[in-house]
Parts: sequence; structure tokens; C-alpha cells
Amino acid sequence: MSKYVYTFGGGKADADASQKNLLGGKGANLAEMNKIGLPVPAGFTLSTEVCIHYNDNDGGYPEGLEEQVLAGLKNTEEVMGAKFGDKENPLLLSCRSGARESMPGMMDTVLNIGLNDDTVAALIKQSGNEHFAWDSYRRFIQMYGDVVLGLKPESKNDPDHFEDILDKARESTGVEHEKDLTVDQLKQIVAEFKAVIKKHAGVEFPTDPMQQLWGCIGAVFGSWMNDRAIVYRRQYGIPHTWGTATNVQAMVFGNLGNDCATGVGLTRNCSDGTPGFCGDYLINAQGEDVVAGTRTPKRVEETFEQDDPAAYAELVEIGKKLENHYKDVQDIEFTVQKGKVWMLQTRNAKRTGFAAVRIAVDLVNEGLIDPKTALQKRRIPADDLNQLLQPIFDPAAKEAAQKDNRLLAKGINAGPGAASGQIVFHASDAEAQWNEDNDKQLILVRRETSPEDLRGMKVAKGILTAFGGASSHAALVSRQMGKTCVCGCDQLNINYEAGTVTVGDTVLKEGDWISVDGFTGEVFNGQIDTSASEVMEVLLGNLNAEDAPTYARYEQLMKWADEYRTLNVRANAEADDAEAAVALGAEGVGLCRTEHMFFDHLDEIREMIFSTKPEDRAKALAKLLPFQREDFTHLFKTLGDRPVTIRLLDPPLHEFLSKHHMHDDPTLGPKLAKEFGVSEEAVLRRVEELEETNPMLGHRGCRLGIVFPEITAMQSRAIFEAACGLKKEGINCYPEVMVPLAGFKTEFENQAKVIRETAAKVFEEQGVEVEYMVGTMIEIPRAALTADEIAEDAEFFSFGTNDLTQTALGMSRDDYKGFIGYYQENDIVPADPFQTVDQTGVGKLMKIGVEGGRSTRKDLKIGICGEHGGDPKSVFFCHEIGLNYVSCSPRRIPIARLAAAQAALDS
Repeated sequence: MSKYVYTFGGGKADADASQKNLLGGKGANLAEMNKIGLPVPAGFTLSTEVCIHYNDNDGGYPEGLEEQVLAGLKNTEEVMGAKFGDKENPLLLSCRSGARESMPGMMDTVLNIGLNDDTVAALIKQSGNEHFAWDSYRRFIQMYGDVVLGLKPESKNDPDHFEDILDKARESTGVEHEKDLTVDQLKQIVAEFKAVIKKHAGVEFPTDPMQQLWGCIGAVFGSWMNDRAIVYRRQYGIPHTWGTATNVQAMVFGNLGNDCATGVGLTRNCSDGTPGFCGDYLINAQGEDVVAGTRTPKRVEETFEQDDPAAYAELVEIGKKLENHYKDVQDIEFTVQKGKVWMLQTRNAKRTGFAAVRIAVDLVNEGLIDPKTALQKRRIPADDLNQLLQPIFDPAAKEAAQKDNRLLAKGINAGPGAASGQIVFHASDAEAQWNEDNDKQLILVRRETSPEDLRGMKVAKGILTAFGGASSHAALVSRQMGKTCVCGCDQLNINYEAGTVTVGDTVLKEGDWISVDGFTGEVFNGQIDTSASEVMEVLLGNLNAEDAPTYARYEQLMKWADEYRTLNVRANAEADDAEAAVALGAEGVGLCRTEHMFFDHLDEIREMIFSTKPEDRAKALAKLLPFQREDFTHLFKTLGDRPVTIRLLDPPLHEFLSKHHMHDDPTLGPKLAKEFGVSEEAVLRRVEELEETNPMLGHRGCRLGIVFPEITAMQSRAIFEAACGLKKEGINCYPEVMVPLAGFKTEFENQAKVIRETAAKVFEEQGVEVEYMVGTMIEIPRAALTADEIAEDAEFFSFGTNDLTQTALGMSRDDYKGFIGYYQENDIVPADPFQTVDQTGVGKLMKIGVEGGRSTRKDLKIGICGEHGGDPKSVFFCHEIGLNYVSCSPRRIPIARLAAAQAALDS
């Protein structure tokens, strides 16, 4: 018979931290903490295999599970010295999920399992605290109704029967929290909660403790497939097939009185990375009170030492022990019951990008880990570096807002960065507004967030809550998403029904602008301009590195990344962003889009469009030559001895003259007619000739250069004249001329001949020569399939994965937004193929292209210059298939550098 249940407690355990895939992170770490001598309430873990079986078999369990659960329960009873369901000495249980990758708040938890009318009486006698016992009972009934019987409201319009009862009870007594209700009120609430279950769930609240336990186990396994968990897994690439473990553990109580507490601790601050034990706690409370955000907790590092010196000292030592054991910052849950500290969980903590960099570098400098370990993608997901480059509030603009008395309130700084946006109060509204306008800036304002708000949190620029601390759901998820977040801002009076948030005399309504500072916790009325981050200010030369501690750690990390990566990283850049690209670490330009230069000189390009003879086209293009040469000179000079790949003109000519241009400027037709000596009808006729039904597959790329070789010749001349001019000044440069959209070997050969002949002419005229290469973009399937032929003449390949994805999938990147969200929601595709390379389809074409090209030209240089070059998963794939470099937008360069190092270390 297979083993499905693993026990822990009393310093013994059936498993350890290495069995995370089987026991989930929580179960594996509970076992591990037992083995290293920490005080952990006894319990047992049902493995992820049970979850997979449960969800594959309509809620059925594998054979033999019931006997193993009973054995696990017996072990728990023996270790804890109490009996589940006993009327004299009752053991109460908790039931919690635990996936192999942490999914905070996404699945379900039930506490105080085993309470009924008999055991609550025993609990009163045992504890001597009637209020505690009845409060625990009402909590259990509510959680059981919500989680097991499905009475939890799914949307803002659904009634919350339990909360309505609690609201009325609080209002009748004039208290803010349930802890202040009387015993008689709690008894009445228990009776009303039972009546809610009977009325709305159609069943009696179960009094049999074993029936309760199995109901909770099934609900936790079932919650693996709830909507918020599915959305979360899609967001972070966690496979649906993994399943969750379920942890059944003896209850310990932080709500037995004022000598008890419960909390969540971090061994370092996970918002900014500063060292020292910190976190949230509440006196006389259960754990859910802290993370749910319904009460604003106290800070461990500020007041816990005064509230309970012995417990605080023990927690600090436990934190050090765990960090030394796991070699990483830990997120722990603890309960203090009558002075005794109990550990309920430890896990590697979620952290912001700011914190991730500081913690990783500090741990190396403290000798706890080495640089290779610091670079692990689980410690610093490469995308998190983006947070260090994102704007902050412009200091002058923020100071002006303060002088204008626009500072509304201050809460807990829980998520990085600065954000301005329009207020939205409900996650569903935020999602709907964002779906209508992807550029809309929204701030989700809530009393507190719950896992059901995940969809709205994803699309919001920032999150603001009235309740909750730095360990609340809002803060935890915001940190992981890199969202700006301020929580526990209790000066806010939020009225969902009226759609308003009030602070003093200021009343803001939905749609009004608000600004939140995730570094300071400040909340401002209206918009505030942003400016570059500390790291960007140093990179751009506006701030001394000595005055920037965040930059110092960033620089140290990037040096390690550059040491271990084997992929080069280039930039997709033109002249105007070349300096930023170099500052961010570009080792060359992988894509210079020359058409961007043309858009500044529409008169000249339109003259070429209206020219009917080659010599007239050449004359018109000659007017563009000095502008192109000037741009290339600046680009080469900025990049120095780094290679620069220049793509020849790619878009169809209608992008420079179309019906849209004529419509937007009614004077354009007469102006062009006069300028080129033709009738207005001729102008309209030429516009119609340029129009294409499917321009993505039309007269563009090398097809333009083949029909109009004057374009290729002019651009080539501009490139080589710029390079030769710099060489005369003693500046070396290395142009790589790239032919776009070639699918036939003959297409490439045609354009390569023009380029090389032009180069020879320029070298003769200038009296100097420069090294250069001629290659092509592999961006249509035929090019990948015939790469062996094309490589006979092409000296390098660069995968243009934007168009390769379009042509391989038959999916337009301009028109796919109408269905791609549905595709991801329903697991038709695992990710947006225009953001992450479709490895099994487009990726297979890339592999064919690499193998084919290098079968002909062994040392063929191959890179990627589509926007996928800055996506970490795509960078890993590029490393795997043996590319020489990736090229991406300048702001993604640090991300690509780190991802390339992680790919090298993982291979």
C-alpha cells in the first residue's frame, strides 16, 4: 500500500525539507523544524498525490487513506496529550493547504476543527476562559460554512451572511472587533451561524468531529482548483498538475488571553531588505486575524519586546537558527500560548525586487551563501530587477504636493515604487475597466484585500488598504507582484455602497486620482509626477555611486551575473536611446530599426514614394542620406567597439503615406500634389496603390529592397560612410547589416550583393575599410526551414520572434488581444506567445534554424532581437538552444543579464 500520510511532532518526523514535491512546502518544513529541535505542534501531512487523486476522481480518495489518517491522528493525540472529540480533554485541529511553491492565501484553511456543543463545554472547563471557547466556536462555524459548505461570497454582490450577523452584533454593542463582544453575544452568534448553514447550505452543521475533519480535508484539496488559485498559478507559471498537500495540525491558541499572541515574522524586512527580525502580531488573537487584514496589527520589532520579552527573545533566536539552516530569509507563523512559543510554519519569504537584491548580496557578504547561490532565480526572479529601474515620485513634485496639503494619510509601506491612478473599489470593476482600456491607471482601494481580489490586484498600478499590516494578504501578494502597496492606513473611511473614501474633510469618489508611495506609506490626493529611480540616476550619471547604497548592491549582483552568463546581451536601440542602453550594460545593438529614423523625415520619403524612375528615387533618397549617416555616426560612436546590427527598411511604404494620414490632415493631398507636380487625383491613386489587404505579409522587408534597390543602396551607403568617417577619427566600429524578412536564399543574395557592392564603393571613396558582416533576420517559417541554404551566404542570423510568432501561429499581434485572455483563462495556451516564446511551436522552428545554419556555417553567430529577448523564460530557452546573444529593449537589459546567468547556472 502506498504511503500518503506523514506525521510530525515531539521532535520526530517521517520526512524532511527535501520532500517538498510530495509534502508541499509547508508540510516539508514542519517536518524539518521538528528535526532541528524547534517547538512545533504535532500533526500529519496528506501528500500532494492525494490531491491529484481527489481532483481526478470526483472527490474520491485512494485506498488505505482513511486508515493512515487515523494513525496520524493517534500519533498527534499522543504527542499533544489530548484526544480529538473528547468531552473532557479535547484536541482541536487546524487544516491548511501547502503546495510545493508558496501560494499565499490562494487556497483554504479551517481552524478549531472538533468543536461542538459538548467539546466547547470541555474547552471552557479546560481553559477557564468562556469567552475564548465561544469565540473559537463561532470562528469554526463561520470558516466551515465558508470553506467547506461554500457559503463564502464569490463577488461584491453576493451576501455575506456571517459577516452581516457580526456587523449587527458589533453595532448593537458599539464595539469595533469581535474580541470585545460579550459571551452571551457570542453564544447568540453561534446559534445564528448554525441557522445560516441550515437555511443556505441546506444541511445541519455537523457535530461529529471526524465528519468535520474529512469535510475540511476535502475542501482544502478542492481549493487547489478554485478560481483564485488557478489565476495565481497562471500568473506565476505553476503547473495545475502539481496539486497541494493538506496539513492537519494540533491547534495552539493565541487568543486565550492577554498573555497570548499570534503573528507572522520575517527574519529580514522583505519590503526593503534591511536586516533584523520584524513582522506583525496581535495580542489575544488567532492567526487568521493577522493575515486577513481585518485588524491592524502591531509591529514585532517595535513593541513585542515590551509586551512579552521572553517570547520576543526566543523568536529572534529561532529566526537566526532558521535563516542559518535554510540559508535564506524566512517567513514564519508563530503563536504564543500562555508564554510558550509555538512554530506553525516557515518558508522562504516572498520579497520585493529591492529586498531580493539587498538580501542576496548581504547574505553573500555575511558569508552565509556564495554568489552562485545568490543568483538563483528563486531568490531573485530576473523580472524583479525591473523594480529597481522603475520610477519613483519626483522629489520636487512630491514636495509640492505636501506644500499644497495634498497628503491625505500614512499607512504601512508594503510594496515598492510609486503609483498614481484612478480609484476603484472592487476587483471585478478594476478588471472590467482594464479590459476596456489596458492603459488605464488604477489604484485598488479596499478596507482589506482577500485572495478573491487577485484579479483586480493584477491590473492595478497600486493597492491601498485601510486595515492589515505588512504581513496581510495585500502586502504579501503585492510584494510578490512588485506592485506599489500601502496598507493599514486606518485614517481612511471607505464606503463601498457610496463609492467613496473619506479622510477628514476630504471625500474622494471612484474615478478620482490618488497617489501612493510604497517606500514611505504616504497617500496623496491627485496625481504626482515620477522621476528615475536611484539605480537609473547613477547609471545615467545624475547621481554619484557613493551616495547610492541600492546601486552598490545592484552593481555587485550584476558583476556576478556577468561572470557566470555565457549569453551576450544587446539592446534594441536607435540613436536616441543608445546612451541608456550602454549604461544598462548592453554589449552591442542587436536591432536598430532604421524606419524609426524615416518617420522624422516624411517629406523626403514621400518624395521617393512619388518617384516613378530609379534615378528619381535615388535623388529623393539622397536627401535622406545625411540624416541616416548622422544617426548611424552617433549610434556607432556611442557603442564604441561593440557590434551594431542595423536592420534595413522593414515596414511597407503605406506606413509613411496612407488614407489615415490623408484623413488626419485634410491639407496633405493638395500639399503633396503641389509639391510633386501631380493632380490630387494622382495623389489619391498613389495612396490607394500603397494600400494592402494584409500588410504584415505584403510588400515589406527585403521585398522592398529587391523592387527598389535604391533604398538598400542608400541605407548601406549611410552605414558605411558613418563607419569610415569614425575610423578616420580613430574610432573603431563594427556594423552588422541585417536583411529583413528573407525567406528564400535568392532574396538574401540579391540584397547582400547590393550591400557589399555599396560597401566596396564607399571604402574606395573614403580610402579606408571597416570590418562588417551581412546577415538576415529569421522571422518567417521558410527561413528557419531553409536555414542551411541561407547560411551559405549569410554571416549571422537574428531571430525576429515577433514576426516569427505571427507567421508560425497565424496569429496577428495587432488583433489577438480579443481572444488571448480567454485562451489563457481556459488553459488553451500557457502564456501569451508574444511575451514568452512558444517553445514547442515557434521554438521548434528556432531549433531547426540553429541546427540548419550551423550545419553549413559552423561558427554562425545567432541571436534573437524580438521582444522575447527580455523575457526570462525566453532567455533560458535561447541559452538552451545555443544562441550567442539576446537583444531586448534597454530597460530589460539587466533582467536579461541576470536571466542569462541563471540559465547558465541551471544548465
